[in-house]
Amino acid sequence: MLTLVATPIGRVDEITLRSLELLRNADVIICESTKEASKLLKQHDIKAKRYETLSEHTTTEEITDLVKLCETLNVVLVSDCGTPSFCDPGFQVVALCRRQKISVQSSLGASSLMGLISLSSERINQFYFRGFIPAENVAREKEWQVLKKTSEPLVLMDTPYRLKKMIDECCLHLADRRLLLVLNLSQETEQVFEGAPNTVRSQITIDKAEFMILIYGK
Repeated sequence: MLTLVATPIGRVDEITLRSLELLRNADVIICESTKEASKLLKQHDIKAKRYETLSEHTTTEEITDLVKLCETLNVVLVSDCGTPSFCDPGFQVVALCRRQKISVQSSLGASSLMGLISLSSERINQFYFRGFIPAENVAREKEWQVLKKTSEPLVLMDTPYRLKKMIDECCLHLADRRLLLVLNLSQETEQVFEGAPNTVRSQITIDKAEFMILIYGK
């Protein structure tokens, strides 16, 4: 069996009792990095029986081996923070487990996406989740040309060090739209900004942070 367990995105106590029990009883914990996973488990006085890692560098052969473990063992999949298999390679393990008729379950918890939507001052009935746009300049510019024509609300993400670059691009391509920017969600340094892109840019005092952006619809 494979169980996807959501881990805290900020506060270490934002994890469900069921998730802690699943981690405590797991035969194997698949994680992005043993450093982050062991730090979380230590804070909750849990000792893992066995770790395996999964990242964008994991080969198809290695993923097959991970799925074989799920055939006979109680396996838990976590990411460094948030919900595994959401914008990370976990989906490949889920897909292969499903093809092999291996049970896949989820233990819900802290969600950066739902956290962002809940902080909106507008009613959001539907939205387009774009997630991470391309890093390469030509592909990135091409993507912005598509996004600026999209009238429904957009959810965008990027790596922490591209925070100001992303806001500058919003100012350039979506100056006529309002946005909601959330930095370091659920952490002590959490900040929330809402308004025109230029207004939000003028309020940001840091260069790097975990962030998500909701672009309001036209």
